Amino acid sequence: MNYIEIHKENEQLMVLVEGRQLTFSGQLTVENAANIREELKGGIFDGGIINWSETESFMEFQEVDKFRLILEETLNKPIIFASAVKDSVEASLKEEAEYCSWNLVYHDFRTGKDEYAAESLLTTGNGFIGLRGTVPEMRITKDTYPATYLAGLYNTAESQIEGQIIKNEDFVNAPNLQYISLEIDGEIVNFTQETVKFFKRSLDLRTGLFEAVSILETSAGSQLKVTVKRVVSMANMHEYSLSYEVMPLNFNGKVTITTEADGTVFNYNVARYRSLTKQHLKVTETAAEAMRSRLQVKTLESAFTIVQEAQLFSSTMDLSELISETTDEKVIQSMSVEMVEGQKYTLEKSVAVHLYKKGEEQKSHEFEAFEIPDFESMYKASSKVWKDYWQETAIMVEGDMMSEKMLHLHTYHILVSGSPTANPTLDASITARGLHGEAYRGHIFWDELFILPFYIIHFPETAQQLLMYRYNRLPAAKSSAAKAGYRGAMFPWQSGLDGTEQSQELHLNPISGEWGEDHSRLQRHVSLAIAYNVWLYNNNTEDKEFMIHHGIELLMEIAKFWLSIAAYNDKTERYSISGVMGPDEFHEAYPGSTKGGLTDNAYTNMMVVWLFEEIEALYLNYSADDLATAQKKAEMTREDLAQMNRIRHDLNLEINSEGVIAQFAGYFDLKEIDWTYYKEKYGNIYRMDRILSAEGCSADEYKVAKQADSLMIFYNFRKDKVDQILADMGYQLPEDYLEKNLNYYLARTSHGSTLSRIVHSQLASIVEDKELAWNLYQEALYSDYQDIQGGTTAEGIHAGVMAATLFITLTTFAGIDIRQKEVAIQPQLPETWEKLKFRLNIRGVHYQLVIDKEKIQIEADQSVRVTIEGETVSLESGQSQQLFYEGVSAK
Repeated sequence: MNYIEIHKENEQLMVLVEGRQLTFSGQLTVENAANIREELKGGIFDGGIINWSETESFMEFQEVDKFRLILEETLNKPIIFASAVKDSVEASLKEEAEYCSWNLVYHDFRTGKDEYAAESLLTTGNGFIGLRGTVPEMRITKDTYPATYLAGLYNTAESQIEGQIIKNEDFVNAPNLQYISLEIDGEIVNFTQETVKFFKRSLDLRTGLFEAVSILETSAGSQLKVTVKRVVSMANMHEYSLSYEVMPLNFNGKVTITTEADGTVFNYNVARYRSLTKQHLKVTETAAEAMRSRLQVKTLESAFTIVQEAQLFSSTMDLSELISETTDEKVIQSMSVEMVEGQKYTLEKSVAVHLYKKGEEQKSHEFEAFEIPDFESMYKASSKVWKDYWQETAIMVEGDMMSEKMLHLHTYHILVSGSPTANPTLDASITARGLHGEAYRGHIFWDELFILPFYIIHFPETAQQLLMYRYNRLPAAKSSAAKAGYRGAMFPWQSGLDGTEQSQELHLNPISGEWGEDHSRLQRHVSLAIAYNVWLYNNNTEDKEFMIHHGIELLMEIAKFWLSIAAYNDKTERYSISGVMGPDEFHEAYPGSTKGGLTDNAYTNMMVVWLFEEIEALYLNYSADDLATAQKKAEMTREDLAQMNRIRHDLNLEINSEGVIAQFAGYFDLKEIDWTYYKEKYGNIYRMDRILSAEGCSADEYKVAKQADSLMIFYNFRKDKVDQILADMGYQLPEDYLEKNLNYYLARTSHGSTLSRIVHSQLASIVEDKELAWNLYQEALYSDYQDIQGGTTAEGIHAGVMAATLFITLTTFAGIDIRQKEVAIQPQLPETWEKLKFRLNIRGVHYQLVIDKEKIQIEADQSVRVTIEGETVSLESGQSQQLFYEGVSAK
């Protein structure tokens, strides 16, 4: 086994590798780690050992261990201390690699957006409750943001901004029952840069266990070591628990421990929202009895009732001395303990959370009926469920420790955002930022297009519930369409509590200070994402009952909307769809126009043709009896079907002589951008719309895209399916039109959305540009972890890109295609990956797959047929088969 050795000598780092000694600056920085990586490039080694000894001081050791982690992630190899070697170096490095891929670790106390971002990524949750990764001593400030999020908890409030009254439906920060403070000699030890002498947080992705160790110091020099553990139960969606251990390091004396149920919390996560109304709650009850407490609040407009109850436990302190106090907005419980230096004192607090909609019957919340497990019991029960979920969802990568870590991180956060534990009983979907932050006001967007496949292939029952969120809001979508003068269902771009449009009608330009129309609601393609998810769910579950009672009706109502919005153009002698926006988002209107919307967005039009084809297929695949109820509800007529057939053959696209499909009608008339100029001037050009606006221009004038638009159709479907859609529309394009479209739009895309990288990665793979596919995939994989968009992770994780990286790993690299009637497999493993291991659940068949560079090992729990590189293979139930493949990419 080859490994590098690192030691420090005369304030320099010495790296021994393959008999050579390399010398570097002694600075323990990211830049120095990058220098080491550059010098070691091309070398073959399995890990590294740091040979200088750890210091006795927590504070000094923190810097060394922090650098070890930086170096480990930079080199993508396990790095250990020499003192950590147990039986052998090989075994210790293997153990560290395993730990690294399953654990998230943060050293030191950050401030501002850096701290907020760490809190987002350290969030614990179960699909109903999300708790940001703070410690109990933290309050809401510009540097720390403890928050409790509950799926589906919204409230609408009015705000006055620059003379305008605007309404916003917000994702509400619920009351905080985690707060704990320490008081020594009359001084409360707040969590600040001055008081924190050591701070390390970790999250075990396998079990959802959050741990934090800190050393806090009073102004008089008294030091305490505080160890916090927290778990949000995956066994019971209503529960979480924390363990709070205190140990005096340099004194004996009285320490007062106080814990609160705090109803004074407010929304503060997103800086640009802070000038808006932040208060959403009114406390309706505070109560305490012995070691129990209860806080009940109601949202001011939506009239949700939130009841939180807590029980304190301790095996090291006498809780009979606990003093409880209630105010109008808090329950405060405290006790003073004579502590001895070096001894540990532990307080546990377990909390139950219940949410009731307006008018919903509440269960009894009397203290005598309240029972909740202590920390250890809750942790064990939750860990068992996490183990089951990981057995279904884990993607294991041999040969790339950090990619595996990121895949584990993304899987964890998707399960925190929505899980089989909670979601089957909830009327909620996955928000764009999970249960992790308040960006986009916790609303549900077309991101479901990227999120649903994860649940479809692992937890189809949960996927069905997420689709039911949309079905339950079908009446609101139909009402919105009718008000706008259309038929069918017009789903909102931003959906929250009741399915009405939550996008702003007016938008304040922070540069000009002027109000203008917000056209984002014109992204009507959100309904096509819903339709696509219904189709993909049905294709991979064959859930006939869902389709008959819900899915067919959804498809028909969405199709009727597009039927009513399409209009015949005498000039082109084709149908057109006007007044919409595509996925790009930079283009809201034509240059100089005060009216929002564009005509014949290519992605929208092609998806409409696909939907009309699927409506026709319903009549071939379902009996008249099966269709009768849905057809009656949707009032679908023969004339509707005939008109859909006409439109799908004559819906307009603009295509140039080379086969490049215009993003929308008139796109080719827009101006080109001098990308070199803007890159040199601004460096980061992800948000070219804002850069152009700052220079007095508009993105509407230029051929510039935030993310994939017309190219999105190739993310949804195989190229041969897109060929068929184009043929149905009456268009015949050159054989290499996909490559030409990809090259054309990639050169004009700023990747202002992390999802852009995912879509373009898949497209690059289709045209066999493996280097581009890999680079874009890696950027997407690290996008939240490295916060590449300059602070957006502080406002919550990006659930869409996290779920999409998981799916793209299986579709692009493992080569799994779930869009056909049989599971198709055509692997293209990245160069550095030695082996890929994962499970799937398709149409009730559970598959286990291991793919290396030459062969596929596959086992199914039922006899079934699959397609390997175009060849049909029969699998026998419970029998593992080993199949060799060539690795040629599918078009």
